[in-house]
Amino acid sequence: MPEGHSVHRIARQFAANFVGRRVAASSPQGRFVDGAAQVSGQKMVDAFAVGKQMFLEFDTGDWIRVHLGIYGAWDFSGQIDMDATIASANGRMGQTNMRGTVFDAAGENSLTSIGAPRRSRVRMGELTTDSRLSSAERDSWLSSAERDSWLSSAERDSWLSSAAGAYRNPADSFPPEPVGAVRLRLLTDTVCADLRGPTACEVLDAIEVAAVVAKLGPDPAREKGKAVEARFIASVTGKPTPIGQLLMDQSIVAGIGNVYRAEMLFRAGIDPYRPGKLVTTDEAGALWRDWVKLLAIGIQTGQMMTRDGLRGKALSDALARRDDRHWVYKREGLPCRTCGTSIRLDVMATRKLNWCPTCQV
Repeated sequence: MPEGHSVHRIARQFAANFVGRRVAASSPQGRFVDGAAQVSGQKMVDAFAVGKQMFLEFDTGDWIRVHLGIYGAWDFSGQIDMDATIASANGRMGQTNMRGTVFDAAGENSLTSIGAPRRSRVRMGELTTDSRLSSAERDSWLSSAERDSWLSSAERDSWLSSAAGAYRNPADSFPPEPVGAVRLRLLTDTVCADLRGPTACEVLDAIEVAAVVAKLGPDPAREKGKAVEARFIASVTGKPTPIGQLLMDQSIVAGIGNVYRAEMLFRAGIDPYRPGKLVTTDEAGALWRDWVKLLAIGIQTGQMMTRDGLRGKALSDALARRDDRHWVYKREGLPCRTCGTSIRLDVMATRKLNWCPTCQV
């Protein structure tokens, strides 16, 4: 399931390509015909994410709420203007573990990254040797990535060199014919966005949107400051529920999924089974601040990079292969990178959980 950073990046893609424009909406699949008809012809005026949910606002007061769930994904095609922070990925935005996924040297499969504007259609599994960037396009991509202060210039060069593919397949016509079960198609004169397989896709009014958002925990990409941190600390430390479950509760904190949950608890050295009420205020505050940091990195780079201090080849490997990005996630049976103990895989409240029984107490 896409975690919070991916959904924020999708919202930025809508902000860059749809906000301020009138949108034609349709439901090629036929399951969202009435909702699509209700918003079709309206101007999109805002696009934002809270946790794993995205909200698109239109000028008549209608909103579309989308929750991708496990199988949902957005495909973008056409003359795509890239948000300045979007420097890499594979084209399909959302679903992170679908069959046929290409190597992810360029991201967590969470957005189209080609540099723009240009007319293109990029989808997973459609990459060819003809899809590499031209020299001019690569220079443009590099200049955008150079604004990323998270990596040194040399490290960015290494990453971009290893990901020299940034991929594109020219579309024969625009808009393209719908492929698969497209629940919702949003279309301007230059850009098309197709939604497939979401858990939720519905039209709401402003009051209903406010009610949905009110049920969600804080999202550090939208709410900042000590008061927000204090709200998180109070929610966590006041409950007997294991901290590993609390971090996955979207009413406690919005946007965390399996990957970030496992990695944050390892980084904090906290046993996922420890009750929230036994997590100290200092520990809970440190967890929140780590989430603020990791979410910002994920939004900026498109990758759930959770290992600190990597340099040179180690950093290049981690940027190119997700197996090298994490401390414990999906490393069950392998030795802990810190102590050598075998990483465990448990099931906590129906969700998989990786952790180190030695490092996490």
